[in-house]
Amino acid sequence: MGKTYASIDGRLRSFIEEQPLFFTATAPLSGDGTVNLSPKGLKGSFAVLDERTVAYLDFAGSNAETIAHLRENGRITLMWCAFQGPPNIVRVHGRGEPVFRDDPRFEELLARFPDIDPAAHGLRAVIVVTADLVRDTCGYAVPYMAYEADRDLHGKRFAREDDASLGRYFEKKEHVAVSLDGLPGLPLPLPPRSV
Repeated sequence: MGKTYASIDGRLRSFIEEQPLFFTATAPLSGDGTVNLSPKGLKGSFAVLDERTVAYLDFAGSNAETIAHLRENGRITLMWCAFQGPPNIVRVHGRGEPVFRDDPRFEELLARFPDIDPAAHGLRAVIVVTADLVRDTCGYAVPYMAYEADRDLHGKRFAREDDASLGRYFEKKEHVAVSLDGLPGLPLPLPPRSV
């Protein structure tokens, strides 16, 4: 039932680009560290960069576990499920890197997301993932669920922040600069964009 792919193209690429929701999974190297699993959404915040590379926008939130784990070891798995249409689950196992706002690559990467205003969401980084293994499986047990729309609450909450106030917000959060397991998370103060 499962199949391994050499690249993210054709039917596979179309499938993952059409999904309104995906999940990220990361973990620290420590065997007793906290495994993190996060849902990701917002139309336009995910992009296939080439046949083995994908990226998504990392927005403001109350922790930075994915960033901390990627900074420590780079391991990440992304997963998409078909909640409508034929059953399917696609996983991209690979190496990820947070590209922060002061990185010379940041603006070029940001241009790959033309359909979303990142300023309204407190953009922290672009997460770039290079696939080591791409697989799909049946998804027969995944339920049917209907996508209605993206929630507008995140944009409403963070649209009123500028860099200074966003930095203060992150500094107040216990697990943004440092992960649950004490790993370095988001660099603070918030790096300026390198425009």
